[in-house]
Parts: sequence; structure tokens; C-alpha cells
Amino acid sequence: MVELKTAAQIEAMREAGRIVAQALAEVEKAAQVGVTLRELDEVARGVLDRAGAGSPFLGYRPSFAPTPFPGVICTSVNDAVVHGIPDGYRLRDGDLLSVDCGARLDGWTGDAAVSFVVGAPRPGDPELIEATRRALEAGIAAAVPGNRMGDISAAIGKVARAARCGMPADFGGHGIGRQMHEDPSVPNRGRPGRGYPLRPGLVLAIEPMLMAGGGDDYRTAADGWTLLTRDGSRAAHIEHTVAITEDGPRILTLP
Repeated sequence: MVELKTAAQIEAMREAGRIVAQALAEVEKAAQVGVTLRELDEVARGVLDRAGAGSPFLGYRPSFAPTPFPGVICTSVNDAVVHGIPDGYRLRDGDLLSVDCGARLDGWTGDAAVSFVVGAPRPGDPELIEATRRALEAGIAAAVPGNRMGDISAAIGKVARAARCGMPADFGGHGIGRQMHEDPSVPNRGRPGRGYPLRPGLVLAIEPMLMAGGGDDYRTAADGWTLLTRDGSRAAHIEHTVAITEDGPRILTLP
């Protein structure tokens, strides 16, 4: 069931989104060579705690997961696409890190992700991150009343394919509001003019996931959570929570 949000509810989601943006900024600042992923998780927990917010990630257990998620952020390194667990891995020079974070405040949720390089980038990484950013921007630009979900999906896919990047077929964005994952789903590939109609009040987490090798195949790591590129190529993941309004798309997870 799709729930359209009122203007007041979107404002409440904006407050949750600000906390997400702050947590991601603090984590990126702390992500230096030698720092563990678990330490980055503690940084994000501190931001949530100080804001009086909860985490929709911590303890989350979808049907595919063997265990509840143990962190408040996902930390996906190099060939990890999404859902990486923040463990004792120490960041190295040149690591490509994607960080996904959510916050729940007063019953409303925000969700966003960033990708960046720790230290000196390896060849191709800046271009991969830039292509992922442009894919997100294209998807957001298509999130206007009168369009359909396929217009968002096609816009994302067009940028990804032009950059010769792959995308994991079974994963994409989602509706968001009182819960982190709500209807409708937001595929990262699709046909223009098809799918769910976009109306004011619809709030979506739009999140392209690009894989540099060009293939769409992935595998699940032994932890049952982390998605890895099948060919070992690098991956990037960037996400915003976006409200569809009469005045155009409104990003709720900006600082």
C-alpha cells in the first residue's frame, strides 16, 4: 500500500533527513586510513544519539538475511555494492567506501548514502562515483508529478549504461516514510511512461548502485548481507530521500 504524505509529514521527514546528512558528513570526515569500519559506525551512532534519533538499520532483518543487521550504517568497501557490515576492517589508502545511513525521528524516517575514496583514488574510481552521482541526479530530475516510476528508472539506467556500468538487477530504491522500506519499489532500470504514477506526497529513496565492470551479476558474501560484484570490479552507491511535490522534487536528506 502506497501512503502519500502531507506537507507537515514531509517536514517531519526533512528533520530526520537532516540527521542522516549530518551522520554521513561526520562519517566521511572520520574515514581515514587505519580507521575501522566499526569506529565509523560509532561515529554515526553518536550523531543519532545526540539528535535523539533511532536507527532503522540496527536490528533490521529482511527475509534474505540470516541475522539482524548489527550496525547503524552500511559500509561497503571496493567490490562491495551495498549492505556491508561495519566490522573490524581497517581502511586502506585507495579504498572506495560507500556508506548508507538511516535515521528515525518522531516516527518518520530518512535514508541516504554516499560514496568516496579514502586517500589517493585508483584509476577509474572518480569517474565511477561521478557517474553514480549523475545517475541519481537524473533520477531525481524525473521525479515530478505526471511522470511514472519508469521515467525515474529509465533516467538512472541511461546514465549508468552510457558510463558502461552494471547495476544489480534485484536491488533499487523504495518508498519511505513511517518505515524505511515502503511501497512502491524504485527499480534502477525501466521503460519511460511505465509503472506507478508519480503524485505529490509520494516520498522515495532513490539509490543508483553502479558496478564498474559493466556486468549486472553479483554474489552474496558469507555474512549473508554484503552484495559483491561478481567480477571483482569496484562499485558505488549514492542515495537521497526525495519528496515529489507540485513544485518539483524536494531532497529531504541534504544538510
